[in-house]
Amino acid sequence: MKFDYLIVGSGLFGATFAYRAKQQGKKCFVIDKRPHLGGNVYCENVEGINVHKYGAHIFHTSSKEVWDFVNTIVPFNRYTNCPVANYKGTLFNLPFNLNTFYQMWGVLTPEEAKAKIEEQKAQAVKMLNGREPQNLEEQALSLVGKDIFEKLIKEYTEKQWGRKCSDLPAFIIKRLPVRFVFDNNYFNDKYQGIPIGGYNKLIEGLLEGIETKTGVDFFNSEYREWRKFADKLVYSGQIDQYFDYQFGKLDWRTVTFKTRVEDTSNYQGNAVVNYTSHQEPYTRVIEHKHFEMFGQDVYDSPRTVVSEEYSTEYKDGMEPYYPVNDERNNALADQYRQLAAQEKDVIFGGRLAEYKYYDMAPVVEKVMNMWNLK
Repeated sequence: MKFDYLIVGSGLFGATFAYRAKQQGKKCFVIDKRPHLGGNVYCENVEGINVHKYGAHIFHTSSKEVWDFVNTIVPFNRYTNCPVANYKGTLFNLPFNLNTFYQMWGVLTPEEAKAKIEEQKAQAVKMLNGREPQNLEEQALSLVGKDIFEKLIKEYTEKQWGRKCSDLPAFIIKRLPVRFVFDNNYFNDKYQGIPIGGYNKLIEGLLEGIETKTGVDFFNSEYREWRKFADKLVYSGQIDQYFDYQFGKLDWRTVTFKTRVEDTSNYQGNAVVNYTSHQEPYTRVIEHKHFEMFGQDVYDSPRTVVSEEYSTEYKDGMEPYYPVNDERNNALADQYRQLAAQEKDVIFGGRLAEYKYYDMAPVVEKVMNMWNLK
């Protein structure tokens, strides 16, 4: 049996593509090298809690079309992302808002907060002496000043990237959201939430009725000769690997997790707590039940699952997470993208295949638009 599409990777790009293709009467076959479907949104059930195995995933979008689409697959809950930052035992609300500024300086009004930030920004701008910021540290100082930078940005960013802020390019942090309202909602989007029952429900719904096979490495299987099996290939793996690294390997940052069960119903009172100092080697701690349990439900579940998240440099055999968008890697990725554009009957899509950081909603929207154009 020959398929219209062989889809490599069952993450959000591959699964949404398969769903839209099936709607158009196309036959798809989805393979994935992991032992499960869903890519990085896969959840593992532990103690009755959906554990985000590959890190916290919060769906957010301002597109009603995208929101309505995913909710036709599975209804989403009302989870709102309000992370907390822990700096050496002192807690601050994120993103930077009037709660943060009150916690930082004791200021009570928007005017007082603006005056404090402007005063600190002015010191940083004076140090630049008329020149543009040359690195992330100078950029951040000129945007929010010394106190916020040193407590909430500097060490956290260095843990994330494994490099000093003075060695990171300025463009990484061109804009920092600063709000002069008491609003801890991290996202500005109209819609956000988590699939009720976890992300596996979303992936299962997208792939319902579609042939899938897990534990299959595209490059070390019969499917490498994909034209025997399908008219077209949809590839969502690493773009440099597809081309056998002929220009060299792209750099990635990756994340590892230490997950444990705690014998308490409520460990930290929030789904996401960022640890912004070097005192802790991890960047944040996730308490998974808070993504889907609210009010009394938290206490009706007697135990909880927490994950410490560690950011590290990618090595072969690890899971690639974030592209390193410096000059070298961007130039290298462009070379691979040019090759990809010349590949006949191959569609490259998603974070790994495009070497681009994506939130979930834009991935879904991109696939929706692809099929709207067909």
